[in-house]
Amino acid sequence: MLITPGKLLSKIESPADLKKLDQVQLVQLCDELRQFIVDNVSVYGGHFGASLGVVELTVALHFVLNTPYDQLVWDVGHQAYGHKILTGRRDNFYTNRVYKGISGFPKRKESPYDAFGVGHSSTSVSAALGMAMASKYQKLDDKQHVAVIGDGALTGGMAFEGLNHAGVSDTNLLIILNDNCMSIDPNVGALKDYLTDITTSQTYNRLKEDVWNMLGKLSTFGKSAQEIVSKIETGIKSTLLSQSNLFESLNLRYFGPVDGHDVDHLVAILNDLKQIKGPKILHCITTKGKGYGPAEKGNATTWHAPGTFDKISGEIHKKIYDQPQAPKYQDVFGHTLVELAKTNDKIVGITPAMPSGSSMNIMMKEMPTRAFDVGIAEQHAVTFSAGLATQGLVPFCNIYSSFMQRAYDQVVHDVCIQNLPVNFCLDRAGFAGADGPTHHGAYDIAYFRCIPNLIVASPMNESELRNLMYTAQLPRKGQAFSIRYPRGQGVMPNWKTPFEEIQIGTGRKVKEGHDVAILTIGHIGNYAVKVCEKLEKQGIYIGHYDMRFAKPLDETLLHEVFTKYSKIITVEDGCIQGGMGSAILEFMADHQYNAWIKRLGIPDLVIEHGEQSELHKECGFDVDAIEQTVLMMLENSKALVH
Repeated sequence: MLITPGKLLSKIESPADLKKLDQVQLVQLCDELRQFIVDNVSVYGGHFGASLGVVELTVALHFVLNTPYDQLVWDVGHQAYGHKILTGRRDNFYTNRVYKGISGFPKRKESPYDAFGVGHSSTSVSAALGMAMASKYQKLDDKQHVAVIGDGALTGGMAFEGLNHAGVSDTNLLIILNDNCMSIDPNVGALKDYLTDITTSQTYNRLKEDVWNMLGKLSTFGKSAQEIVSKIETGIKSTLLSQSNLFESLNLRYFGPVDGHDVDHLVAILNDLKQIKGPKILHCITTKGKGYGPAEKGNATTWHAPGTFDKISGEIHKKIYDQPQAPKYQDVFGHTLVELAKTNDKIVGITPAMPSGSSMNIMMKEMPTRAFDVGIAEQHAVTFSAGLATQGLVPFCNIYSSFMQRAYDQVVHDVCIQNLPVNFCLDRAGFAGADGPTHHGAYDIAYFRCIPNLIVASPMNESELRNLMYTAQLPRKGQAFSIRYPRGQGVMPNWKTPFEEIQIGTGRKVKEGHDVAILTIGHIGNYAVKVCEKLEKQGIYIGHYDMRFAKPLDETLLHEVFTKYSKIITVEDGCIQGGMGSAILEFMADHQYNAWIKRLGIPDLVIEHGEQSELHKECGFDVDAIEQTVLMMLENSKALVH
């Protein structure tokens, strides 16, 4: 089903076409662009509220800037749908986030208008500043550099590092703060309160009118404009609130707050700001989900990425099943954490701005004094957890696998060198699906396996997740504990099993066999179960071992495997290089065994977006690929005998 764009939008193949419009037509274009996004996402799914909130800002930026010569960087990229539609991707926008379709995030290789690839938060200021510094070095004085960052992303430490550098850079950089009081979940922390003070302060709002009335006349003052701006700055610094402005204190010229949904005003402001050299920040107030009633009035977290929905009623489509379904792993984590916390008063929960995405919100609701949303700050989340552990508490720090990459030094330095018993629960391990390579949790087994004082585990089903969490909260001598699990559903509708301690470093024999052994770790082991069932019907009996731990390995189990089998397949939903399969090869070499080992997993490539099953097939470790690998090994063995 192709969505028909409106009259004006249908003629825009690039920002050059946008500039052909009269400014009075921009309001209509914004309406058409917003409707096009609603129509597409309601049918095909995707991120929603964030893009609706910046429609006017997107149109104004591309109307004023000379992109792609001027550099426009979108932080995270959830809000960039309008940008994609206006920059040549309107007609294939329906393939957004679909296997082999366009990415859900800005991507350099997809379009010259995507100045920087994004997906993780808080990177835009640093990236745009680097571009601005390069232009300064190359004496491209007319080149504009704009970073659009949400107030949620501004809570990330990297954003402050960029702001701190930008203030002393003397570069042509404009930072646009898209302030809607939301990231995916509601924002938390002192910065949120500070921005709220700005937007509600009568002093700010009074001064704002004076500032913009003056700026609106800049074009008539010619060379005197800089002097006028200097006077405005002096007024701002001396009168705002009764304390210094945070951004001004970083030597960033602050303008705003302004209505981010007034496209005419935004065009005028952006044109004026182009004439003001040096680093500056424009504070725009927007509404997430703007222009679509159910998203504006409803739960903003739900409408961040609602899936498909009825655009008339706003009813979100839900799948109806004939029989009970297994829960999502994240929900098993959330409910199990509360269950454990009721019997262990030392347990606390930590998440960096993903309470709903990780299901930490279950504990936050039931035990609000024992669960902490620390904002988009993975590094802080890890070291904060380490501090909790030094005082005898039992922290469960839940971070997406791909986001944990941002806190690697803290895991090494603040947790493992000090041998602190912090429990890391890595959600979205393996392929993250439609979010693509910026969100795939491909590397955590490999990057954690090499760190001392760190246990690396992964459950094959919900019961094992519960038991690993139960084991992790029992007293132990130091050692951090990592438990990884995938996005999506498990395999057990009746998942709430009694807790059992799992001896650290032990796997289990799932099925006895001969000739070939399949060694798996994590949920992907359920593929091996299906392979064994299929081949048994053909008279082929395969041994299957659920390793559970990539570190420490179950050496007793491995001695059994290498004594009995000469052909071994390892399967993991993680990178092959350095992963569980590599650990098995190391064990074989260290103990002088000789076997034919075939490793299946994520290859040494950047894998694009798609459904998890599609990506498993592409990378050669879905059910069919595992079966074909078994048959290939058996066939080659027969050929060698003959």
